[in-house]
Amino acid sequence: VNMSFEGTTQCELSWDFQGSSPILQVTSPGNTPAQSSHEDRQQVPVLIKDLCQGRLNMEISPVGGLSFTQASTSREDKEGLYDWKFFNAIVSPDEDSPTRIRDVLYDKKTMYKLLAVTKLVNADLEKVLRYFLTQVWRAKEIFDQEGISEPGKVIPGHKMARLISLFLCGDISQVDEILPIIRRVVAGDGLDVVRVKELLRKHVENYDEWAAEFDRAAKWAAVMLGPMTFNQGFVECEVPPSAESNQEIYVGIPTAKDIYDVLRDKPQLPLDPSFSNLISRIAPYMTFRQISYVLNSSGRPSNHWQPFDLKRLRYVYSVKKKVQEISESYGGLSFLPQSFFVSIFLGEATRSSLRAPMDIVAENHVKPEAADHTKRTVLSKLRRHRLEGSSRLTEEDNEGFVMSPASRVASLSNLHLQHEQPRLASKYNSSSGVEDLLGDSLLGPQDVAILLQAGLTSVMKGSTVVQLNQRMLLDLMASQPRTFAIAVLAELGTPGSQGVPRALTSALMAFIEMDQSSFKPAHRIDIHNLLESWLPGLKIPRRDDYLAGGRWARQSYYDAIFGVSVSILDLAEVYSGLKLRIQRVRHSNESDPVPGPKEESFLTGVETSSDEFHNNANSKLATSINAAKEKIATADDLGKSAVFELKSSGKPSKECASCASAISAYKKAFAACAQVLSLDKNAFQAHWFKSFFRRNYDALMVKSVYDNVIEDVDNVRIWMDALRRGSSLRSTVPVCDGLESNYPRSILDDLDKVFSPISSTQGENSFITNPFFACPEKQKEQDIVDAIIAALFYDPSEREFIANDPLVRLLIPNDPGNYNFTIITAMGVITEGKKGRELEKAVERLKKKRGVVTVRADTGTARSVDYNANKIEEAVEQAVKLGRPYGLVGYSQGCANEFNFESLMLSGTPDQQKLLISSETGLICRQLLFSAANGSVHGPAGEAKAHQLITMSEDFFKYQQGYFSRAFISSTLNIINDILDYRVLPNRRSKFLSRRT
Repeated sequence: VNMSFEGTTQCELSWDFQGSSPILQVTSPGNTPAQSSHEDRQQVPVLIKDLCQGRLNMEISPVGGLSFTQASTSREDKEGLYDWKFFNAIVSPDEDSPTRIRDVLYDKKTMYKLLAVTKLVNADLEKVLRYFLTQVWRAKEIFDQEGISEPGKVIPGHKMARLISLFLCGDISQVDEILPIIRRVVAGDGLDVVRVKELLRKHVENYDEWAAEFDRAAKWAAVMLGPMTFNQGFVECEVPPSAESNQEIYVGIPTAKDIYDVLRDKPQLPLDPSFSNLISRIAPYMTFRQISYVLNSSGRPSNHWQPFDLKRLRYVYSVKKKVQEISESYGGLSFLPQSFFVSIFLGEATRSSLRAPMDIVAENHVKPEAADHTKRTVLSKLRRHRLEGSSRLTEEDNEGFVMSPASRVASLSNLHLQHEQPRLASKYNSSSGVEDLLGDSLLGPQDVAILLQAGLTSVMKGSTVVQLNQRMLLDLMASQPRTFAIAVLAELGTPGSQGVPRALTSALMAFIEMDQSSFKPAHRIDIHNLLESWLPGLKIPRRDDYLAGGRWARQSYYDAIFGVSVSILDLAEVYSGLKLRIQRVRHSNESDPVPGPKEESFLTGVETSSDEFHNNANSKLATSINAAKEKIATADDLGKSAVFELKSSGKPSKECASCASAISAYKKAFAACAQVLSLDKNAFQAHWFKSFFRRNYDALMVKSVYDNVIEDVDNVRIWMDALRRGSSLRSTVPVCDGLESNYPRSILDDLDKVFSPISSTQGENSFITNPFFACPEKQKEQDIVDAIIAALFYDPSEREFIANDPLVRLLIPNDPGNYNFTIITAMGVITEGKKGRELEKAVERLKKKRGVVTVRADTGTARSVDYNANKIEEAVEQAVKLGRPYGLVGYSQGCANEFNFESLMLSGTPDQQKLLISSETGLICRQLLFSAANGSVHGPAGEAKAHQLITMSEDFFKYQQGYFSRAFISSTLNIINDILDYRVLPNRRSKFLSRRT
């Protein structure tokens, strides 16, 4: 057992029922199994034989995470379906867990046992479960029959239609009916609900009996698979950042840049006491990386700080370190004991932070001056009674009960009194505005939100420990300024990230329904009143009003809470500005001019005189610019002559003498441009430089594909022939502003031709019977170049420009040899991170040919841009150790993740900035592949779909209120919530955030 809570606690578990299983017995209501005869009771063994004996290791992480491994003392290496991996799949799912759970579902012996147990509990539930399992087994038989071993193999559409037909009617007779439905969905025209319902009515036996449910399911599917409209964002020309607006609010609070400047200024002298005190005050609002830099990397010894301030900084550092570990590790069975770990440091942190106004007491409660100073709060009484063997408060105890801050605020008859905040102690030499904005909590709003979220997603919500933790956090929020509570609520949905109304709505619904069963009714907090005291002018909806029979039954409870969430995020703008001010370095203000090339600054009159541009370094710059332009023009003239000779002679570029001189001229132009860039780092923004750079980019792209075709790399020849066949369809596709509705479907019909195998029945001159790239040795060099350009570039004018560019035609290679360079890759929204195999062979060739090392960032599937940016930072730290500069390669959402990484590093601590701007090991370039850096319509459209599906589900549960008891519905909702609170799911609640436009 690791008592420091920094390592892993290990425990070996073993059980042996000696071949017997626990027995579940059921008898008629009013009787017990012991009182009933054998004929009057039913019984069934609970466990199958494989689970009657076992041994495994249970490990508990420093943040209370559970995981199972093979027992170290096991005498036999027990393997099979129910070894330690089975328990790990339930408690701590990993990438192999879905396969393990699927195998369990396929195990009929286990499932029949489950059905027998379920039948004793509820016969109707057993019928539903049996039907579900029967369909699962039937689907498995079909997949095995068709050779489908993984989800990706159900594509393309005709194979998917075949599988659906086999599942519906047992044969392939309905393929022609199903395929148009699939193509309609793929084309973006939505689901044909009428045809789907006709298919179901024809082939589902009990369709009429469940017609309403099938109709509702079809509508859900139509929303999920159909197009979705969403509100376009407002476009404004000038929007000042939150940190720059309302500057008067933040007077007295230093910016991140000011903090670092003071820490690095005169490092041999102690810090000014007032600055030392101010840094300790704002520490809870700083990031863990910032506090780590302040304490460990700023070069300041401990005696430069005031003793009290240093103690506070170190304490905040230790708390934030633990909270940071919890931030990615909470929710579900995986973190069952986490609340006990949290309570160890939470009690001390909240007790040291409480600053509740003791002179404000609700009516019908004992006044502080009338109560004896020895009276205990409810928390101390609960602890005392637990030690004495009783957890109930007596009536005598209740008479002298002193309310906690949150209870007092929630019970005030005049909520306006709550906003009167006490002043801070005199030891803080700050203005009252700073006092009321910051408070004096040792936990920042983000820290409190993470701990609250961990409690809300715990499977032990009914535990006294969890509820005490939540009460302590509420007391802390109530003891701070109202802006602190608003900040916590804004962070609650996606702590540390941008506010997302949908994520905040889900968290707020759980917050309002917070379990308080461990407290006596008189001591429970009215969460609605508490929230309304923090959010003046807002009315918090109550769930009962929106249930069937309530006064707002026709309206959506989710929509009502969603509106509150939007208002909370609006109210939190002051906090957002404060957080950005303290955490992020702004090197320039929004009103500052955008840096540009020096030559354009001179031409537009920004420079004071022409002499300033020509003196010293600028005279070298002007000379270098003129030389570069001349060399580009000379190289283009030689290149045009060389291309003419290439086309007339039909020789390859390596055998043409004029090509050699043109290539030599272009290399001199490259060197001249590099010289310009060394004198002015913004020179690449000049029109002439940018144009030449783009020409080089396109030329290297064509050269790369050409080399891959000649060298027969991977499947490039096959793909290029497929692209060539696909590009031939362009001439038959109309290009206009308004496309007909059948346009996407016509393209989908032609895709089968594009990727179809070669057929002997097709014409002799067909693209299919005469693959061009399959035998490049039979083609001329320039003909291959023309075919590559035609296949890769869509726009006719662009194709013509590139085809006439001598820089492309000459196929100029990069200089041979190893490069002093490292690549950091970040893939798209679906990735296996550092275990991924994207560009695997290309990376291997690059290392072998150029000596370039590639580091894969361990980005996650459907994770937020901030999480993935942190993973890219970890990869960069690993790459920097190689002592080389690096470049970033991003694909799709990986491009957004990389830009966010750059932003965080450039505005981060000096150590983080060095990772980006170091001349020896910093960032020098980036490559964006199919970039989604500016978001995409998938984000807001996905948000709109999720919102509509949730409200539709709410209507469904209201409808079921007439058929099921409130207790059953509550139990079902609790089970759904527990599943959604699993570790894998909370981390993906904001997955659409990174794809928002």
